[in-house]
Amino acid sequence: MMPQAPTPRVCSHCDGFPVVHITTGTTTPGGSRRTLPANCPVCKGTGIRTTSAALVSAGR
Repeated sequence: MMPQAPTPRVCSHCDGFPVVHITTGTTTPGGSRRTLPANCPVCKGTGIRTTSAALVSAGR
């Protein structure tokens, strides 16, 4: 059996989609839409959870 590669720790806040582009509703002179990038506030746009499970307090 082949060893499994470790799975990356995907950010639970953005679910691995760390940067999205939001349309402003306006268009450029070339006809394409103007967009603004928005980074995930938790992972800072990396898509990987950086907080250790030991540092997160859970429930009771």
